[in-house]
Amino acid sequence: MVHYILRRLLLMIPGLIGIVFITFFLTRILPGDPAMMMAGMEAPISVIEKIRQDMGLNDPLYKQFIHYVMQLLHGDFGFAWHTGHTVWDDFSSKFPATLELTIASFIIALLIALPVGIIAATKKESIIDHISRVFSLIGSCVPSFWLGLILIYVFYSKLNWVPAPLGRIGRDINPPSHVTGLYVIDSLLSGDFIALTQTLTHLLLPAFCLSTGTMAIISRMIRSSMLEVISQEFIRTARAKGIYERTVILKHAFVNALLPTLTVIGVQFGLLLGGAVVTETIFSWPGVGGYITESILATDYAPIQAFTLMSAVLISLTNLTVDVLYGLLDPRIRYE
Repeated sequence: MVHYILRRLLLMIPGLIGIVFITFFLTRILPGDPAMMMAGMEAPISVIEKIRQDMGLNDPLYKQFIHYVMQLLHGDFGFAWHTGHTVWDDFSSKFPATLELTIASFIIALLIALPVGIIAATKKESIIDHISRVFSLIGSCVPSFWLGLILIYVFYSKLNWVPAPLGRIGRDINPPSHVTGLYVIDSLLSGDFIALTQTLTHLLLPAFCLSTGTMAIISRMIRSSMLEVISQEFIRTARAKGIYERTVILKHAFVNALLPTLTVIGVQFGLLLGGAVVTETIFSWPGVGGYITESILATDYAPIQAFTLMSAVLISLTNLTVDVLYGLLDPRIRYE
C-alpha cells in the first residue's frame, strides 16, 4: 500500500506540470490588460508601459513562464495586485470559508442521497422510487445560480426564515476565536453557541444550493449499484438464512454497492471545491470563489493560476484517498 501511494504521488507530478503549463498560457490570452486595469483606463501610456515593465509583461512568454515556475518551486504563488496582498495570504484567509461550505454541502448531499438511493432501490418501481428519480433529474439539471436566487427569494424575502445571505455570520456578531478558520468548529471549540447558531443559519442555504447536483448524482449511482447487488446470489443466500432484511440491506448490500459509488463521491467532492465559485458569488460568501471572480474581472493572473493548481492537487489527493478506501472496504482488492 505504501509503495502504491508513493507511486501515485509521483505520477501526479507530470499532470501538475501540464496543468501549470496550460493554465499559464490560457491566462495570458484572457481579454484585458493587467497594467491598464491597475493604472486606470485614463492613465497616460507612459504610466501603463512602466507598470507593464515592472510586472514583466513585456518579456517573452517563455521568460515569464520560467519566472513563474521558479516562483512555484520556492513556494511563492505570486502577488495579487487587486487586493494588495500575496496570493498565499489571500488564500489563507479565504480558503477556510470555501472548505467549510464544501464540507457542509457534501455532508448534506450524503445524508440525503444515500438513504434516498437505498430506499429507491429496495422499493423499485414504487411511488417513492419514481419521486426520487424525478427529483434526481431536477437536481442535476437546475443551474445553481437560478436555484440560489430562488432559495433567497423564498426563504429570506418571503418567509424570513433565514438571515440575509451576506457573509458567514451576522454583522452584529463577533466571529469565534480563530483556531481552524472553520466557524462551526471554532464556535464549538470556544463554546460560543451564539456564533454557532449564526454560522449554521448563514451556512444552510448556500450549502444546500451547492449540494443539489452532487445529491442527484450520488442518489442515482447508489440506486443503480444497490439494484445490481441485490440481484446477486449472496443476497438471496443471506435472506434464505433468515437474516433480518435491514441487516441484509445495510451490512451486505449497501457495503458492496458503496464501492463503485466511492469513485463518484470522490470526484464530486473535488468538483464541489471548484464549483463553489457561482454559489459564493450569489450568497456573498467570502471564500475563494468570489476572490477568483474578482481576479478574473481584474485580469489578475496569479490568483487564477494558483487556484487552478491547488484545485488540481486537491482533486488528485481526493482520488488517491478513494483508491485507498477501496482496499479498506474490500479485502479482495490489492495494490501491486
